[in-house]
Amino acid sequence: MEQNNFPITHWSEDDKPREKLMLKGKSALSDAELIAILIGSGSRNESAVDLSKRILASVDNNLNALGKLSVSQLIHFKGIGEAKAISIVSAMELGRRRRAEDAIVLTKITSSKVIFEIMQPVIGELPHEEFWVVYLNNSNKVILKSQLSKGGITGTLVDVRLVFKTALEIGATSLILCHNHPSGTLKPSEADKHITAKLKLAGDSLEIKVLDHLIITEHNYFSFVDEGIF
Repeated sequence: MEQNNFPITHWSEDDKPREKLMLKGKSALSDAELIAILIGSGSRNESAVDLSKRILASVDNNLNALGKLSVSQLIHFKGIGEAKAISIVSAMELGRRRRAEDAIVLTKITSSKVIFEIMQPVIGELPHEEFWVVYLNNSNKVILKSQLSKGGITGTLVDVRLVFKTALEIGATSLILCHNHPSGTLKPSEADKHITAKLKLAGDSLEIKVLDHLIITEHNYFSFVDEGIF
């Protein structure tokens, strides 16, 4: 039977940086390998990685200097056409803009009120019910707010697997559940209690804590923890 899975030694030079990023993460790649991913391919006589090394060598392997090269300057390198040059210039500009922006200050969750203040503008006044998950790092700081489901006025469908798939992907160590009651009532339904217990149990097995579940309305909220339901 023909095998289509080739070991890494059989991959082309141009494919290796992409595969390496997928397998080992972005920090494992050299500057040349990252640039090789941008340009996509080299030529018959030179791999994308070798071409990237040649470009970097021309600026003494300094990324700040590379970021100052124009499209017209880059296309003087054999193997770099206009499209590849534009890709490099665009990536360098994104990096420059990223450095220029202030780092995002993550909000630390110290109480249910902080969660309410974050989520009330998002779901507090909606005419339909939505279920959201707030993911936290090990310092109890918010790293992601994610809508899990959107439903009619009677309720939403919650996918437990998706909740924890996202948590694992972003490295969250805990999470807080939130949903709104368009009716304005703050009393949790039996379905609310059931899904909370189900998610808490699933989280315990993965060592990802479900810290609370908030029901949010336009002006107020109900915290499972504050009300002693957890």
